[in-house]
Amino acid sequence: MTHVVVLADTHIRRSGTRRLPDSAYAHLDRADLILHAGDVLVGEVLDELGGFAPVHAVLGNNDAELAGVLPESRSLVVDGARIGMIHDSGQAAGRAGRMRRLFPDADVVVFGHSHIPWDDARVDGQLLFNPGSPSERRSQPDHTLGTLDIDDGRVVSRIHVL
Repeated sequence: MTHVVVLADTHIRRSGTRRLPDSAYAHLDRADLILHAGDVLVGEVLDELGGFAPVHAVLGNNDAELAGVLPESRSLVVDGARIGMIHDSGQAAGRAGRMRRLFPDADVVVFGHSHIPWDDARVDGQLLFNPGSPSERRSQPDHTLGTLDIDDGRVVSRIHVL
């Protein structure tokens, strides 16, 4: 089994005071792999995450410093599960169809941007998964991150309140 920690919208700046909450590190300590769905802002965040496990990330709309470093989308296979990643999946209306068209073979599509946790299977069983934000909750009641436990293509998803 592969334990994947999923983050998005960390919005941590070099000169700011925002940081990951202590409770996020307990999840990172157990990670076999980390996915970040954009709005990282600075490469140092990816370096820190890489100290816990390998990291795959995509470019967010606020990631100007990482343009040309991170792809806008990516696809990968983890323990038999096909995963698509993108920062902005667009409006909720029509999202399932858009993501199925963009990642037709993906079992899971990981996205961010809205800061709204989302864990929902839609078109043909494709899981749409937004971990929310561990550090900038905006209008959401809690800081969150996600996990995907993957075993031979089977995926168990969970949103964790931090």
